[in-house]
Amino acid sequence: MKEDIEKLKKIIDNTDNIVFFGGAGVSTESNIPDFRSTDGLYNQKYKYTPETILSHSFYVKNTEEFYRFYKDKMLYLDAKPNAAHLKLAQWEKEGKLKAVVTQNIDGLHQNAGNKYVYELHGSVLRNYCTRCGKFYDAEYIVHSDGVPKCECGGVIKPDVVLYEEGLDQNVLRDSINAISNADVVIVGGTSLAVYPAAGLIDYYRGDKLILVNKTATPMDKRADLVVQGNIGEIFSQL
Repeated sequence: MKEDIEKLKKIIDNTDNIVFFGGAGVSTESNIPDFRSTDGLYNQKYKYTPETILSHSFYVKNTEEFYRFYKDKMLYLDAKPNAAHLKLAQWEKEGKLKAVVTQNIDGLHQNAGNKYVYELHGSVLRNYCTRCGKFYDAEYIVHSDGVPKCECGGVIKPDVVLYEEGLDQNVLRDSINAISNADVVIVGGTSLAVYPAAGLIDYYRGDKLILVNKTATPMDKRADLVVQGNIGEIFSQL
């Protein structure tokens, strides 16, 4: 581990064109549970599976049940950026990091100070009226009773990508552009199991693909460096 961290530090010290691609594991150290670990949302018991509840069709047909789960299990507004978020913000400030591409919807990268963040799956911090388009913050959702309603009477929907919904094409385009032009791509806190997001790594053309994750991923053999462990602990040593 120590040798791998030294290799990673050397790569970072010698570049000013890093793109970070991250998933749920980046935020677990901020006490936001992931979906697929032993203690993740997918392994808890509900009347419906989380994957079913977080689908577009379920949202449309069972909006009240959707929001009961969403408010209870998807909103962590007191969460703070951890060492990984803060290190990425530091690298951006130093001119090393060009972009963060994230599958997370918690807004912690921006909270830490990152400005160039491409949110593949949207953000719980943005919510919009499906009738008039007016935006509302997450606090409005938390404090609403039942299904959140706009002042115009329309239903408010989180600006997150649900199952069965496509990714925002502008965000996707910008993410592909950042990854394809990077000298170094660091992939952190993701099992690389969710597509199409995981497929974005295929656009990287360089020879410094680094994977930082607690467990093995399908991309490990293709990576130029694999560092296993908690990403916050690892980044805090860089």
